[in-house]
Amino acid sequence: MEATLLAPIGAVVALLFAWYLARRVLKADEGTERMKKISRAVRAGANAYLKRQYTGVAIFFAVMFVVLLIMAFNHLLTIFVPFAFLTGGFFSGLSGFIGMKIATNANDRTANAARSSLNSGLHVAFSAGAVMGFVVVGLGLVDLSFWYYFLKFWYANPANLAVAAGQTLEDAQVEAITSAMLTFGMGASSMALFARVGGGIYTKAADVGADLVGKVEAGIPEDDPRNPAVIADNVGDNVGDVAGMGADLYESYVGSIISTAALASAAGLGFKGVTIPMVMAAVGILASMVGSFFVKTKEGATQKNLLMALRRGIWISGALIAVISFPVVYYGLGPDKLGFYFSILSGLIAGILIGVVTEYFTSDTYKPTRDLASDSSGGPATVIIGGLSLGMKSSFFPVIIVGASILTSYFVSGGAADFNRGLYGIGLSAVGMLSTLGITLATDAYGPVADNAGGIAEMADLGDEVRERTDALDSLGNTTAATGKGFAIGSAALTALALIASYMHAVQVRDANFKLNVNITNPIVLIGLFVGGALPFLFSSFTMNAVGRAAQSIVAEVRRQFHEITGLMEGKAEADYAKCVDICTRSAQKEMVAPAVLGIASPIIVGLILGVNGVVGMLAGALVTGFVMAVMMANAGGAWDNAKKYIEGGRLGGKGSDAHKAAVVGDTVGDPFKDTSGPSLNILIKLLSMVSIVFAGLVMSCSIFK
Repeated sequence: MEATLLAPIGAVVALLFAWYLARRVLKADEGTERMKKISRAVRAGANAYLKRQYTGVAIFFAVMFVVLLIMAFNHLLTIFVPFAFLTGGFFSGLSGFIGMKIATNANDRTANAARSSLNSGLHVAFSAGAVMGFVVVGLGLVDLSFWYYFLKFWYANPANLAVAAGQTLEDAQVEAITSAMLTFGMGASSMALFARVGGGIYTKAADVGADLVGKVEAGIPEDDPRNPAVIADNVGDNVGDVAGMGADLYESYVGSIISTAALASAAGLGFKGVTIPMVMAAVGILASMVGSFFVKTKEGATQKNLLMALRRGIWISGALIAVISFPVVYYGLGPDKLGFYFSILSGLIAGILIGVVTEYFTSDTYKPTRDLASDSSGGPATVIIGGLSLGMKSSFFPVIIVGASILTSYFVSGGAADFNRGLYGIGLSAVGMLSTLGITLATDAYGPVADNAGGIAEMADLGDEVRERTDALDSLGNTTAATGKGFAIGSAALTALALIASYMHAVQVRDANFKLNVNITNPIVLIGLFVGGALPFLFSSFTMNAVGRAAQSIVAEVRRQFHEITGLMEGKAEADYAKCVDICTRSAQKEMVAPAVLGIASPIIVGLILGVNGVVGMLAGALVTGFVMAVMMANAGGAWDNAKKYIEGGRLGGKGSDAHKAAVVGDTVGDPFKDTSGPSLNILIKLLSMVSIVFAGLVMSCSIFK
């Protein structure tokens, strides 16, 4: 049996396991009629948002399909590229949609399960998150497998293939297959950017508006049913942190596999080199399934116990991959190429270490976040200064970890003797890091479900004991979400580096006589570096301002309802939740356009002016600043959030104290950091590379500076 058949088999297994978990979640009791009513409102809002978002995104994909088709007819691309672009976007959006559907059906069930025990609540929430994890890896391998086997069949006929002088038929086939497959990565990245940015703007506009007016001005609890923005806030958790995050990690997952496969022919590995990342993905599914059964805890568990329960599942999955990947490389590439096994291992270890570092800086069980909570005693200014300082400090360590992984994977793969093999090894380290995505994503998607469950417990008056359990699950969710973002950003850095190498290789394949000059002293490259380095800042400015403008609309609406709806503050009248949902939806759709256009148009414009060398500089500059900035924003935002929850647990005066109000302001600043701008940056740095690869032919033909 051909080893690559494990990829479609793994896809089927992952989707069947996701179906089994979804059935288990949906069998759980939804609770009281009040709980069901709140959950239906959240589902309706989330469905309405995604329907409007996907309608707008469909227009973009239709336009891009026509553009790519025109380029294909002009021999700048193969005819398969426009269709691969569509499937990448479709499956990316579908993975987010399915994850959102199960999450919105699990929130009331999690709250109801928490009425009986903490472990029951954890079980339902984690199962819902695992549906997202296994749907993403399953659909990713479906898309990969379809295009791999279809293109392999098509290019098996030498009449359909152009073989360059001195090139073997196998290498020509691998290059033709992987270059077309890279395009569906562009489709996935485009969909992910729209989903992350749009969902991030929605969720943080609602969250910031609800916090500023409800908690700070009116002094009512979080998720209080009197707050008109509370349903919009719960909807936002699902469309941003579930649907958006699912689309985000889908494109990270397929991007790492495709970019590594694309480097196989340059490394002289042929189809064997393509096989390894695809088989590793299938192995990761099996390991993640086994690890998921070890996620459980006991009643009365602390946050540290809960964290250990999730960590245990990830570590067991990682250990299984470390063992199984050895025979995969040994028999797949041969005993003389075992260095590639250590590349996989370096990425796997780096992913775990990034999670540990992120947990240390964002969990309130450790000193940094507790010190940040103490800073709130000095007011909003000191807590904001402390949070920024924490985020900046925390960004240094993932850089060292990723750097060590790059260096290790490059040299153990034989990079000192063969540059291309070293690059292939770096790609494999990204595959290794993402091999546990099934369970890693489960721990991330678990967070929004737990957050919504806490909101429902508050709005449905389920009592202090239930709220304490959901708060414990929610606080853990903040840490796992921050850990998941760190993991996604770290993998994005490795994947983006492999994509830059793929871009340079694609240029050489198009024109073997083209002379790349990426020396930093080349003025064209230096200008590209500066432009690329500035792009993450400009992009973040767009997204932060978008959240601010949308949040202002929510603040005005919540104040209006508090003022005009008689009896609302006394609990005798019901808020107009639908109005806030509609404002967030319209704002998100409008505001997501500019950041998305920036990400897609920048490499084309830079390429047409500065040429290929300028594009390489731009990609390198965006990778460096985007990676560091994304880590800083994600960790600062996560720490601000958990510092607030640490105070709400009864420390430093507890809820309603001056320290608590200052911490709420810090959390409000951190919201767009950790849930809008930060996580969107890891999509940006990969999308820039994907677009560059697709439009390489156009740039080489039409650029001002060759």
